[in-house]
Amino acid sequence: MSKAYEQSGVNLESGYESVERIKKHIARTHRPGVFSSVGAFGGMFDLSELGLKEPMLVSGTDGVGTKLLVAIEADKHDTIGIDAVAMCVNDVVVQGAEPLYFLDYVAVGKNDPAQIEAIVSGVAEGCVSAGVALVGGETAEMPDMYAQGHYDLAGFTVGAVEKSELITGEQVAVGDVIIGLPSSGIHSNGYSLVRKILFKDHNIGLNTYVETLGKTVGEAILEPTRIYVKPVLSLKEKVRIHGMSHITGGGFDENLPRAYGAGLKAVIETKSFPRPAVFDYLMALGKIDEREMYNIFNMGIGYAIIVSADDVDLAISTLKDAGEMPYLIGRIEAGSGVEVR
Repeated sequence: MSKAYEQSGVNLESGYESVERIKKHIARTHRPGVFSSVGAFGGMFDLSELGLKEPMLVSGTDGVGTKLLVAIEADKHDTIGIDAVAMCVNDVVVQGAEPLYFLDYVAVGKNDPAQIEAIVSGVAEGCVSAGVALVGGETAEMPDMYAQGHYDLAGFTVGAVEKSELITGEQVAVGDVIIGLPSSGIHSNGYSLVRKILFKDHNIGLNTYVETLGKTVGEAILEPTRIYVKPVLSLKEKVRIHGMSHITGGGFDENLPRAYGAGLKAVIETKSFPRPAVFDYLMALGKIDEREMYNIFNMGIGYAIIVSADDVDLAISTLKDAGEMPYLIGRIEAGSGVEVR
């Protein structure tokens, strides 16, 4: 043990303990193609095991924003890792790629092995849900960067897809139908506004029980982001998907147009899908215009899939067989942007 390093605020022994604690969680995520073991300098994956003729790699990286501050305040760290995985893998599968492996980065002010284990257990849970392997990561102890108990969390994932099966949105056309997959709530975007409304403007505590939510405020806003990888890949095997969108920051207005080209617009029927109560709660407290809410939050739809009208019935039945509750939320028309009705 380095006494000099410990005097600077870094405890190497805690770091070693953290690694030992998380090994069992990493082991849960093993999948075919993993070539390295915990402790290697680089995470390795054997792409040849996928049997792709013209493999295209699709990568994504993201964090969970200020939702972390809510997790820290609530002292609940075992689900925020699910959010980190979801934000990355849900982006990669939009292009039709199967996410293969994931790496996490945890930066802390002081290495608390129990806290690190809780965070990584959530990461592992997210990886299992997505079918990806946790092949490595980094835990950085930086006492001068982060306050006691505070940390940052980010992730990185790589997926692969046959070049001929890459989904770019070029096939989206007038008359196509938009299928929405439900969110679990706020997911991991808009938390600077959520925190302002709840904590700064109204001084509402995390343990406050809200009848319309059926749970406490903390439980409602810490609900983990849903992972859509497996149902989407199941659908891709049976239906030609024209375009997809992960509804994150910027809501419908920013994310839906990323799924189709110029000269097209998405028309969304808001009455076609249920809206989680947390959005009505925030809208009322914050006195936010309803249309603006769709420009900020997912409003109950975390993922959108665009298919030909001829394939709608097969798409719906396939998604239901995969455990989803799909909704026909709109269609593609000539125009631009997004129209919310």
